[in-house]
Amino acid sequence: MAEGIVNNLFNDRFEAFSAGTEKTFVKPHTIDALKDLNIDISDARSKLTIEFKDTEFDIVVTVCDNARETCPFFPGAKELVHKSFQDPSDIQGNEKEKLEAFKKTRDEIRSWLDNFLSTR
Repeated sequence: MAEGIVNNLFNDRFEAFSAGTEKTFVKPHTIDALKDLNIDISDARSKLTIEFKDTEFDIVVTVCDNARETCPFFPGAKELVHKSFQDPSDIQGNEKEKLEAFKKTRDEIRSWLDNFLSTR
């Protein structure tokens, strides 16, 4: 979600790359939640952190506690930041309740990015 938000709402100043420690897939609820912001990530794919091992970053952000513990070290990163968000994939319930959880996390990520990136 953060990659889609940054690359669509803050793309005049930043470019984001999202990756995980395990290859999965982009969850349909993520795609649907971002559609509400007119952000289309339907062509996004799951990427592993190893794809970026030689990339220099200004900021590396981990967004869940598991990633903080298992994320590899990025020697070219100028700044490391951790901000934990609830993983909406963990929510049990019907489809509407699951989508609402993704929207809640989306809104929390966007709010945090608004504040965090305004200082950069």
